[in-house]
Amino acid sequence: MTGAWEQLTEGVWKQNPTFVMMLGMCPTLAVTVSGINALSMGVATALVLIASCGLVSLLRNVVPKEVRIATYIVIIATFVTVIDYTIQMVSLKLYEALGAFIQLIVVNCIILGRAEAHASKNPPIASMLNAAGMGAGFTIGLLSLGVVREILGAGTLFGFSLFGPHFQPWVVMVLPPGGFFVLGSWLLFFSWWEKRKRRLAAAAATPATASSGA
Repeated sequence: MTGAWEQLTEGVWKQNPTFVMMLGMCPTLAVTVSGINALSMGVATALVLIASCGLVSLLRNVVPKEVRIATYIVIIATFVTVIDYTIQMVSLKLYEALGAFIQLIVVNCIILGRAEAHASKNPPIASMLNAAGMGAGFTIGLLSLGVVREILGAGTLFGFSLFGPHFQPWVVMVLPPGGFFVLGSWLLFFSWWEKRKRRLAAAAATPATASSGA
């Protein structure tokens, strides 16, 4: 159970695709103008990630090493096509908002990287748990940007007005520079948080070291 929990939570914090590994930056910056866009892209990517990693793991002892990358891309593209048509069926408005970034999930470094680095070397359950954690981490990263940009750029959250008709939106937040600004702010926050944790750990260890020396 401990190993399964570690597989599931690795991508949420320690190896978060957005804030630690800095992968998938194109959709992260492009589609996060609203919370619903961010959530939809995150869930779509997570579903493709889980399904493709599960299938890659099942075929890991069958696919020749010489054609493994091409095989992974075909597998990923198949699931992306399914997600693409599903989103069109559910909401054309959402499909148009996400644009070509749905199809570009095929070349997302997160998915291909997980398939090569983890799914091809581990059994299906462990691979899918790890993929689910990475997908959750990516979704959280997108939501962290999308929620902030929507609140400040439109005064709404998932389409619901927060501040009334007199709110003056920060238009820059729904423009490309706003994405860079919010991403940079989150990276600064997490960097400060990690340094704070290390300082607190060092301060807690100092008295114990002094007592041991005495």
